[in-house]
Amino acid sequence: MSHTPLPETLPPAFTVAMARAAGVGEGRLRSKDLRRPFHGVRSRREVFDAGAADAALSQRERIRLAALEYAARMSEFEFFSHATAAVLWGTALPLLPDETVHVAVLPPRRLPRVRGIRGHEAQPRLTRVVVHPGTGVRIASPATTWAMLGAQPLHPYDLIAAGDSLVRVQRMPGPRPRPMPPPLARVDQLHAAVRAGRRVGGPRLRETVDRVRTGSASRPESWSRLTLCDAGLPEPTLDHDVYDDTGNFIGCVDLAYPEWKIAIEYEGDHHRVDLATWNRDMEKHDALQAAGWRVIRVSRTMLFAHPDELVARVAAALRARS
Repeated sequence: MSHTPLPETLPPAFTVAMARAAGVGEGRLRSKDLRRPFHGVRSRREVFDAGAADAALSQRERIRLAALEYAARMSEFEFFSHATAAVLWGTALPLLPDETVHVAVLPPRRLPRVRGIRGHEAQPRLTRVVVHPGTGVRIASPATTWAMLGAQPLHPYDLIAAGDSLVRVQRMPGPRPRPMPPPLARVDQLHAAVRAGRRVGGPRLRETVDRVRTGSASRPESWSRLTLCDAGLPEPTLDHDVYDDTGNFIGCVDLAYPEWKIAIEYEGDHHRVDLATWNRDMEKHDALQAAGWRVIRVSRTMLFAHPDELVARVAAALRARS
């Protein structure tokens, strides 16, 4: 069944009031091609339902879409917070226990009471609110967002990995660097957020903030570093460029012990299913070995289910080269 086209002035998600002001009638607002994600909100199924129906769609993307639907009705005093803000910032996170959208206000504003939304009252001295550069929504700043995660039931390594992802300094590996976007936050901003005052999860934040690093490109890389350090091994260098004896660039490795020419590479699913990535990795690893490097490849199962195996392999390599 065809439907009357909506006015082009209406965004993908909009309020009923916006639609009425644009001349959309009640019958059209009840059409099956429109979703009703929240009270007073309609969204175009062609945009939002495609994701909801895709079983392979990541949890992060579902949360992002739900947040953008709620943004249509947000008041000027509300902002995204906690895990929802972390998702919108692209923070490294594990699978979350639920897909609730977290929205906060500062006192004396009233908490939102909408189905599917968890409201929070944030304290002004602990909170910095900004406008998200990609979506235009009001959101807790990256540093505030990380501090809010201290109250979430995250493994300490995941809290650190979240911080790593926010302060990551992006760069182009190799001898010809080019300008890259700045990090979302600086390490000193995370420290300032922790020192701002007492908050839920404060002790966890104080225990972990000093372990945040700027060179980790992924959650598994953060977990690898922390697993090795907590086993008593030296802290590896992150995001390390390797050159051969003639000065030719071989490649960038996830973690390294340059003194001993040991490289540690995490092999995610994309390395396995993407043929081009697989071939590049094989060529890089062959070149590393030809240059005298020992390459230790880490799988998801090894890292998260059998971390002792990772520790044993790295420890053995260090002993052999010491």
